[in-house]
Amino acid sequence: MIIGLTGKNGAGKGEVAKYLQDRGFCYYSLSDVLREEAQKEGLAVSREVLVEMGNRLRRDLGPGALAEKIFSRLDPEKHYVIDSVRHPNEIQVLRRRSDFLLANVKAPERLRFERLRQRAREKDPVTFEEFLALEKREAVSENASDQQLDRAISMADVTLENTGPIKMLHDQVKEVLLDFSKKQNRPDWDEYFMGIAKVVALRSNCIKRKVAAVITKEKRIIATGYNGTPRGVKNCSEGGCPRCNAIDSSGKGLDECLCSHAEENAIVQSAYHGVCIKDSVLYTTFSPCLMCTKMIINAGIREVVFNVQYPMSETSLHLLRAAGVSIKQLPTASL
Repeated sequence: MIIGLTGKNGAGKGEVAKYLQDRGFCYYSLSDVLREEAQKEGLAVSREVLVEMGNRLRRDLGPGALAEKIFSRLDPEKHYVIDSVRHPNEIQVLRRRSDFLLANVKAPERLRFERLRQRAREKDPVTFEEFLALEKREAVSENASDQQLDRAISMADVTLENTGPIKMLHDQVKEVLLDFSKKQNRPDWDEYFMGIAKVVALRSNCIKRKVAAVITKEKRIIATGYNGTPRGVKNCSEGGCPRCNAIDSSGKGLDECLCSHAEENAIVQSAYHGVCIKDSVLYTTFSPCLMCTKMIINAGIREVVFNVQYPMSETSLHLLRAAGVSIKQLPTASL
């Protein structure tokens, strides 16, 4: 999951980030992107420099530029906390991940000012009036590429009130994590196995089209296959199939193609290793051709789940239905 943090100066975003880091979350701050850019330009890092740098990057590269730089570094297998989210377009970029949640850390003005005074960073406002003036400058701007903190805060999914003992803040974060984890979208079994089939397709050595099939039984994989030249024959991508290497139009010269199909390979591999596939489910990235369809039926496979319909598969689908084999097409957007 990805927890984004927004909020006013001194609200306690750093404390929330530290709490999450202690619990295995990887930390990124959009401000760190600005520091990197400032250092590249040989500029002394200060709050004024970072704000100006952020406004310039958003103006030159787009309002979501800072988030784009961080987004490209995110590993889907890790949890992240991303600090200093201050612009609506940054939020839009991060929301491309369904596991993103934006938290606004909130505290009263006077309390936040006292916290800033206690941390005593260089160039932090000294008087309450200076503090309020800084807040106003950072909250809103008529320039769409400038920092828009108030608008970012209004887009938060949850608000964390940081007005009491630190344990109260930590308890709120814990509650948010537990609630958010319950809402995480897990792929269903069809999406899960089709996702694996898409990875298997990367092993294909055919230069015309990469296709893969996964055969499952009782929700476990018992065989996989991808298209390519037969065992012991030079790979298609190395010139092993003259038809494919001629780069002919799709559908032309199929009777001369030396490549075995993904479904064919998955079924043959099962026979080769003595694995029974009767009453199994076959997942394939493309709907099967007529030859593979006949093999599927005679092998006793009870269901075929496919992603993209092969251009010449109407006869195959009709034959599968006639033989009592269930057919299901998964929406591409769900994968």
